[in-house]
Amino acid sequence: MNQLSDRINNMPESATLAMAAKAREYKSRGIDVISLSLGEPDFKTPKHIQEGAKAAIDTEKYFAYPPVSGYQDVREAISEKFKRENDLTYGPDQIVISNGAKQSIANVFQALINEGDEVIVFSPFWVSYSALVELPGGIPVYVKGTLDNDFKVTPEQLEAAITNKTKAVIFSSPCNPTGSVFTRTELEGLADVLRKHKDIVILSDEIYEHINYTHEGHASIGAIPGMIDQTVTINGMAKGFAMTGWRVGYLGAPTWLAKACTKIQGQFTSANCSIAQRATLTALTSDLGPTQEMAKEYLRRRNLVKDLLDDIPGFRTNVPQGAFYFFPDVSAYFGKEVGGKGIDNATDLSMYLLEEAHVSVVTGEAFGDPNCIRLSYAAAEEDLRTAIQRMKEALAKLH
Repeated sequence: MNQLSDRINNMPESATLAMAAKAREYKSRGIDVISLSLGEPDFKTPKHIQEGAKAAIDTEKYFAYPPVSGYQDVREAISEKFKRENDLTYGPDQIVISNGAKQSIANVFQALINEGDEVIVFSPFWVSYSALVELPGGIPVYVKGTLDNDFKVTPEQLEAAITNKTKAVIFSSPCNPTGSVFTRTELEGLADVLRKHKDIVILSDEIYEHINYTHEGHASIGAIPGMIDQTVTINGMAKGFAMTGWRVGYLGAPTWLAKACTKIQGQFTSANCSIAQRATLTALTSDLGPTQEMAKEYLRRRNLVKDLLDDIPGFRTNVPQGAFYFFPDVSAYFGKEVGGKGIDNATDLSMYLLEEAHVSVVTGEAFGDPNCIRLSYAAAEEDLRTAIQRMKEALAKLH
């Protein structure tokens, strides 16, 4: 008998985690699968950050429960980072440290959304956005950016999607899954729309901030004049500092909303891990050299993978300006088949590539675009070359 709640029965499994699980299953059977499905840096956490954690353990000062919103000195360091790097003014009391940026987003939606409230989601979008909106009873309203516009939503599209039920807007820049990056000018266009709707809260997911290949560099919508009071800036340590397993995310928010997020977190999980916070303090107060070197390597791989993907007939890609993903349109293969097995959509194609090429990617359907697949280039060059060659050979069999 199924006694689970409707909200759980209706909640989809994370597509990225599901594909990673399938890849592990194949590997357990002795199949050589190359995984390009997870958004996880393939670098180790820099040594100086590891040493910061070890030093914290050795002091024996950080074994008790931390404050729910995080240690004061770590929140001060985040506040200073926001000001120094992003021109964002959030005081320490406006910072909440959570167990990953995913929890930061979940806290905001739990604090904001009533049954039937609408949240505009720029699409393509990170897979968890829709579930996190729906869990408290919200309704995602998808506004789709097209490949021809680098997958970016325009101010006109945003304006047309706003109704009297709109409670929030969420997007990421650099974007997971497309790698697209909003310029400051483009963000100003969005801000011109949102300034007219002061009750709408903007969630700006900036977790890939440091993996940015543009000459202009990263821009935050909250730094545009008049926007800070309605903007929640989401960030964390996973991507730019190769600290996925440390599970440290954080947000800067208007005081009333930061307090609400602390209240929710106090009932759900309490504080983020004490030692992980001390490692975070080291990372945020140290030189960004290792992070910048990682970003240079990702740029080199981006250029490599772009050339390799361009050599696959039927693949259409943008040129990602950040993060470490490609999101090619693969619809040219829909309607084709081999051995009686047909390809009707990106989900079919993803499973075909796993079974035939032994390469795991993620269907774009999970990210809001059923014509695309997402693949990560956070992998060794040899694996990238081998994986894409396998994909090319497998796709050539479809007719």
